[in-house]
Amino acid sequence: MTRRVIAGFAAIALAGAIGVGVYFWGAEPPEDRFAQCRTDQWSAGSAQIGGPFTLVSETGQTVTDADIITGPTLIYFGYTFCPDVCPLDNARNAQAVYLLDERGYDVTPVFISIDPGRDTPQLLAEFTEYMHPRMIGLTGTPEQVQAASRAYRTYYKIRDPDEEYYLIDHSTSTYLVFPDLGFVEFFKRDETPEEMADRVACFIDSLEVN
Repeated sequence: MTRRVIAGFAAIALAGAIGVGVYFWGAEPPEDRFAQCRTDQWSAGSAQIGGPFTLVSETGQTVTDADIITGPTLIYFGYTFCPDVCPLDNARNAQAVYLLDERGYDVTPVFISIDPGRDTPQLLAEFTEYMHPRMIGLTGTPEQVQAASRAYRTYYKIRDPDEEYYLIDHSTSTYLVFPDLGFVEFFKRDETPEEMADRVACFIDSLEVN
């Protein structure tokens, strides 16, 4: 093959690559059906958050994400021995769900423990019942909990594992997920119950319209 022919093929390939690049560069991004519900656009591109998990419920049954996420669901990762952050965050989530209940929206709050060594199903049942009657507590083996945490891109680390009353550093976002769609939004802990309820309702309404 001559140099002239090779150069010709190279030019054609380069032109094709540039053409494809220009096409994708100028193409409109996929429409976000929930755009009006978001405070920023970060979550719209977070398709890698969420996924299947297998855990143990507060009743002692082994469950999967399909068993738990049967409708709009708010998921929070924490632990019952948490001195302040987890109780406050889950109380906020529960209050938001109560507000949604009053408006006719059925949303399930879920609390996934990152402390399987201490959080037994019985402890989780007591914790969730205090927060909201529909809140579901989940635990599991360390491997199961770690897999669920990785799926939702959360972080946790025990400060002093050898201490009896150890504390755990962890992420504090709450995740809104839908069956089939999966993760659609996260809520920071500075959002009020009212703000959270308004935005969750917006997501549900937008899903029903579309």
